[in-house]
Amino acid sequence: MTGVTLEQVVKRYGDVQVIHGVDLEIADGEFCVFVGPSGCGKSTLLRMIAGLEETTTGTIRIGARDVTRAEPADRGVAMVFQTYALYPHMTVEENMGFGLKMTGHPKAEIKGKVAEASRILKLDEYLKRKPAALSGGQRQRVAIGRAIVRGPEVFLFDEPLSNLDAELRVEMRVEIARLHKEIGATMIYVTHDQVEAMTLADKIVVLRDGVIEQAGAPLELYRDPDNRFVAGFIGSPSMNFVAGIVRGGAIEVAALHMTVAPPVTLPSDGTDVLLGLRPEHLAVDPAGDTHFVDLTEALGGVSYAYLTSDTGEKIIVEERGDLRSSAGDRVGLTLDPERAMVFDAATERRLR
Repeated sequence: MTGVTLEQVVKRYGDVQVIHGVDLEIADGEFCVFVGPSGCGKSTLLRMIAGLEETTTGTIRIGARDVTRAEPADRGVAMVFQTYALYPHMTVEENMGFGLKMTGHPKAEIKGKVAEASRILKLDEYLKRKPAALSGGQRQRVAIGRAIVRGPEVFLFDEPLSNLDAELRVEMRVEIARLHKEIGATMIYVTHDQVEAMTLADKIVVLRDGVIEQAGAPLELYRDPDNRFVAGFIGSPSMNFVAGIVRGGAIEVAALHMTVAPPVTLPSDGTDVLLGLRPEHLAVDPAGDTHFVDLTEALGGVSYAYLTSDTGEKIIVEERGDLRSSAGDRVGLTLDPERAMVFDAATERRLR
């Protein structure tokens, strides 16, 4: 297996530029997830690596090979799409081995590779079935098996779980994580679902408008985001952002009815900033009277209280334990200043 390198990669459609000079290093055997909102360029970037979209300028390398202008079949990649793209008249075994059959591989070799892929994906009992007799999750496993049989250097996944229901998505996330651990291949995975990104990735690449906002390990991005966009995109529920103003070396936050002194270098007095607080870094004060509880989502071991401040800001707080707030309550808030993040209100860059 091998890694992937992008150097100043640009994609234009006529006069419209959608990928803006992307530099990225994906290590051998790494599970890299491209994540971001719709239209951010993540699927376009994946298709450029696959050779399904032409690279306008820049260089794409797979291992030591420059594949920027190479045909898709010559790049050593296999792609798994959102749609399963299985032949309905063929059995699972025939679907998985069809690519090798078309390239003239011996029958014994095809049979051996299909058997190995089937073992990895636990498909042995389905080999003689046709796609119509399979569930959505089983069909997606067959599509992944077809990619494994090809023996690629790099696996590319383009939102492969989008067509599955919630339970199957969780099941297939586990399957894909186990697959990566077993075969150790380099994998690049596109999703708009940051939960998928957090649970699968060795490295997350957060994209916005064709630019990499930040790349790093999941918890690195969660704990140490570079800007408001990354801080708000990574994490579920999203980070709370409340407006504040710097006064006397601290931040006055009207929405919280308090002054906060986080351990960062603050700009001059009078500067507008945003205070970022994860829901788990806030706590409800039942004795307070500054916020109204609009809704409480009770999820068992954890609840999320949706609050509105007296000044109209919406805030989400995570609650655990036996005593939790209820809709209609009047409460206050407490927080640990050490956990607060501060962002410049104008540039949205993180202040450290």
